[in-house]
Amino acid sequence: MQRLERRPLGMTGLKVSALGLGAGPLGSAELEDRAVEALLLGALDAGVNLIDTAPSYGASEERIGRFLGARRGDVVLSTKCGYGVPGVEDWTPECITRGVDQALRRLRTDYVDVMHLHSCPEEVLRRTELVDALRRAVAQGKVRVAAYSGDNAALQVALANGAFGCVQTSVNVFDQRALEVAVPRAAGMGVGVIAKRPLGNAAWRHETRPQAHDVGQYWDRMRAMQADLGGLEWDELALRFAAHAPGVSACIVGTTQASRLRRNLDILSRGPLAESQVAGLREVFRRHDVGWDGVI
Repeated sequence: MQRLERRPLGMTGLKVSALGLGAGPLGSAELEDRAVEALLLGALDAGVNLIDTAPSYGASEERIGRFLGARRGDVVLSTKCGYGVPGVEDWTPECITRGVDQALRRLRTDYVDVMHLHSCPEEVLRRTELVDALRRAVAQGKVRVAAYSGDNAALQVALANGAFGCVQTSVNVFDQRALEVAVPRAAGMGVGVIAKRPLGNAAWRHETRPQAHDVGQYWDRMRAMQADLGGLEWDELALRFAAHAPGVSACIVGTTQASRLRRNLDILSRGPLAESQVAGLREVFRRHDVGWDGVI
């Protein structure tokens, strides 16, 4: 297996592994601490240096802070803010400020590398006092890069704002809208792009339509597109498509299984898909796109 590629995160000065660990599953109460520690440290040993979490991911932030220890300097920590501070109204300057401090305590660190406003709508992004609160955290050294996580019109507002050094958005075979305008625009501005949902929630695992809204949407799109796999397994096709999409700095995949992590690393070592295959996937999406906005 080849060494995991490191890429610039836009013009932030940070370099991130092409595959990041989505740490949402690490917050599950059903997962034992020792399994979380083994997966987290195993990812670092394999060359993964981007860890993405959020305050809404259960015990994820606290566990990451507890188990990173002396390896904090090996990691680009990405988390989110804007909500979930006890006794404070969501999407207020106080919530941003206290949310940053809350993340620092949970993650047991003096700074967060990338702090996203988490999927707030465009009207929230237009409130300059919120963005200013995040900028103050950067000026104070508590945050290295101000960022936004979201899709569609709100993502365009975030890019137009000019305050964010990184954005996180949905990019996968079933969710290609961002590749048309937002991702190229970000790349042209020197803004890093973290692709979320690169596996499209593994919609192919379900024989019937899942009840979960996001997975159900991707399942519908998968059935409509009838994409040519070109002899590959779905996970390989999806991960190589998203991770090597022009303008994407890194993609994040969540898992609780070391074997799944090793599989993803092996897939990425195979490099990008053939240009003709990528073109075919882009064409079939455009042909079937009937209002297929980015899934938040």
